[in-house]
Amino acid sequence: MLASQVITGNPKAPYSTMLVAGSKSPRYSISVLGSESITLGYGITSHITSQIIQIAPSSTYIIGTDSNIAPLHLATLEQSLQSALAAVGSEARILTHVIPPGESVKTREVKGTIEDFLLENKCTRDTCVIALGGGVIGDLFGFVAATFMRGVPVVQIPTTLLAMVDSSIGGKTAVDTPHGKNLIGAFHQPRHIFMDLAYLRTLPHREYVNGMAEVIKTAAIWDENDFALLENHAEDILNLSAANQKPESELNLELLLQVVLGSIRVKAHVVTVDEKETGLRGLLNFGHSIGHAIEAILSPELLHGECIAMGMVREAEIARHLGYVNDVVIGRIVRCLQAYGLPVSAEDKKVLQLAPGKHCPVDRLLDIMRVDKKNQGNKKRVVMLSGIGKTHEPKASFIEDSVIVKILSPAVRVRGGLSADRVTREVRLNVPGSKSLSNRALVLAALGKGECRLEGLLHSDDVQVMLDSLQKLVGIKYTWEDNGNTLIVTGGAGKLQVPNSEVYLGNAGTAARFLTTVCCVIRSNEGKVTTVTGNARMKQRPIGPLVDALRSNGCDLEYLEGPGCLPLKVQPTGLKGGLVQLSASISSQYVSSILLSAPYAETPVTLELVGDAVVSRPYIDMTIAMMKSFGITVTVDANNENMYHIPKGVYTNPSTYLVEADASSSTYPLAFAAITGTKVTVTNIGSNSLQGDAEFAVKVLRPMGCIVEQTETQTTVQGPKRLKPIPSIDMETMTDAFLTASVLAAVATNGETGPEGNLTKIHGISNQRVKECNRIAAMVEQLAKFGVHASELPDGIQISGVNADPKEALKSPEGGVFCYDDHRVAMSFSILASARGEDQESIILEKKCVEKTWPAWWDALENILGIVVKGADLHHDGSSSAGYKKGDKDAAKTSAIKA
Repeated sequence: MLASQVITGNPKAPYSTMLVAGSKSPRYSISVLGSESITLGYGITSHITSQIIQIAPSSTYIIGTDSNIAPLHLATLEQSLQSALAAVGSEARILTHVIPPGESVKTREVKGTIEDFLLENKCTRDTCVIALGGGVIGDLFGFVAATFMRGVPVVQIPTTLLAMVDSSIGGKTAVDTPHGKNLIGAFHQPRHIFMDLAYLRTLPHREYVNGMAEVIKTAAIWDENDFALLENHAEDILNLSAANQKPESELNLELLLQVVLGSIRVKAHVVTVDEKETGLRGLLNFGHSIGHAIEAILSPELLHGECIAMGMVREAEIARHLGYVNDVVIGRIVRCLQAYGLPVSAEDKKVLQLAPGKHCPVDRLLDIMRVDKKNQGNKKRVVMLSGIGKTHEPKASFIEDSVIVKILSPAVRVRGGLSADRVTREVRLNVPGSKSLSNRALVLAALGKGECRLEGLLHSDDVQVMLDSLQKLVGIKYTWEDNGNTLIVTGGAGKLQVPNSEVYLGNAGTAARFLTTVCCVIRSNEGKVTTVTGNARMKQRPIGPLVDALRSNGCDLEYLEGPGCLPLKVQPTGLKGGLVQLSASISSQYVSSILLSAPYAETPVTLELVGDAVVSRPYIDMTIAMMKSFGITVTVDANNENMYHIPKGVYTNPSTYLVEADASSSTYPLAFAAITGTKVTVTNIGSNSLQGDAEFAVKVLRPMGCIVEQTETQTTVQGPKRLKPIPSIDMETMTDAFLTASVLAAVATNGETGPEGNLTKIHGISNQRVKECNRIAAMVEQLAKFGVHASELPDGIQISGVNADPKEALKSPEGGVFCYDDHRVAMSFSILASARGEDQESIILEKKCVEKTWPAWWDALENILGIVVKGADLHHDGSSSAGYKKGDKDAAKTSAIKA
């Protein structure tokens, strides 16, 4: 059964279906340019050859292929063609010409050798060229056919997925030159195109995935229905590649044919309407304007589809910056690409492994884009989405260089000061959904029974990681509605599976902790294990107390590198239940991890928190409240507030669950009002929030001199002329917000001088040393770059605010603000940068780290709050880091092991 579909209105090429006797799958004929000249099926070689001699009767047939394809398919095709000719009494010749594989042979010189071969063999105008292979073969032999004897028929038989859904349709033929790809060529429509999915059974896995980039691209611009199909059936679709070696009987051929058919029909329709690429056909270049520039640098280590995948993400981000799409669209595209193993950025693990040492400087990418044949003069044409399956215009759009630079740059320049009209107007904005609540809601809905509509979900890196991992572990199916603002999840009712590949979590700490226990719940005797891993920083973040607690309950977990951190190998032994003792002095997420999975233990669980004081208890309360919404009630022991009783059961998914906005993220626009003396209202966070950080305005901003108005659902802050320091504040219930408070303290003054003057002391945040980085050390180090003195306390930080006007007193951070790949560091210092004088720029490095919780933060800072933000092609040199220095890492591991 295929996933529920979304009806879309974009037209596709008509097609007809023929049921073939003795075949388990139908054969499709698709119309392009007025005739049914595309045939799609599975195992149709004999049909192909019998049709060729009917539609292109010739005295000579030349089969052109490469040395990779020839041993696999050339003999079979040649013998079948010979039999077809003999059956009709034809004496036509069959010639074969085999060239080396790869893009490097797609040159004028190789084209000339093929033409010489034809001339030497006395080929005439009634020769038919048969191109058997991938895009290079189709382009090259198609170009030969276009010019030989002023044009002879060509039949395309693509053997790669990329060629099937893209290059074989439309008549584009070309060769490359040192100046760029496909710059010399011709439009020469094939007499017929035969697509046999059986050829894909011998296609290497990476090449198969390479083609999936074009399939995803086509669905993204044209049909949300097809896109939903791709989102939900990655494993079934990938089964066709040679790497999986699935027997034919286990293949979902109906699904595979439907996926390829959908892409073909879009390409055929667009070619029919706009054969010579004057408008509509340009939409098929989504991802290509930037992707081709990336390919020019990273090729041959990276394949075409891999580069186009990265280009799609960047071009979609341009559309978001211009207000055409929201975070939902970016998130869905990124998730879909990652589900098929495609890279989404130049920092992707796959790119770093395949092309070590190669970089994509922004100025070089722009130079390459200037000679892109899709441009019109100096204008850069880029396809802009307006949603999944929709584009902003029925053609590529003109995009300014400054916008492209801003999106491509790894850093930003934040200019201080506001224009006069910006200072006096009130800003109202929504903040994204809560990361904490989104991750919990996804786990609950995936483990639950029935369908659940999740509204207000955060669309960010962390949530993408969680959703991808739950697909692997639970096999959940999901669809989108309300323009992507509602995610419909059909839960697995506790049925779990060992995934076929590792669970890679990047630097998503919440996912790492929650899913470690989920993996322990799996029961299987198939001999497979689950590997949970992450990036370099994730491998430094402690998980020891959680592992110790799970081991004590009979779970079999093994550290694969160092003790106390990922990666982990988890045996599918199941969670036994009974008494589980856990230290929660480092992270409350350990507690939530066991709570969320406990109902699926073999017996009811009693969870006792032992050791030092429990940190961030409000997040534990949040988890318990959410579990109750999904039908499982946790009770606190009457005699011990640190003991929880969790019954055995199955979550029952509510029909709808609203994920409230992220209270931690709301602190940034509210702090912006405080530091600039303006008025900002966050319209979706108020006093009824489950999150402790919702108290930030009342407990931090009001004592600093702000006027705060908070209702149950929204919060308004009017900043003062100058902020006041807070001598001492305990932020244990809102630890993530301490970074925001720290940058405000940097400009807070009571007019006093000396070591204790203007001092703000923040306590209760010791757990922030083992977050994405050692956040306390990070704030001390980076505040110093602005000329602000700060120092660490045993459980916090103290900051001495500048006395003079911040517009003059704050220094330019030399070398830029290093963010340690921490979203909260980046957003906090962008607020401090806003307080500097007009036209004074502060560089924030690693801008993309904000995608963990607020992917569109830089757009919001500029387009809503009014601060000028520019791109900066700058990277950190790695010489300074408060993110786990050796001592910090060892200390974190030691504390984890002791706990």
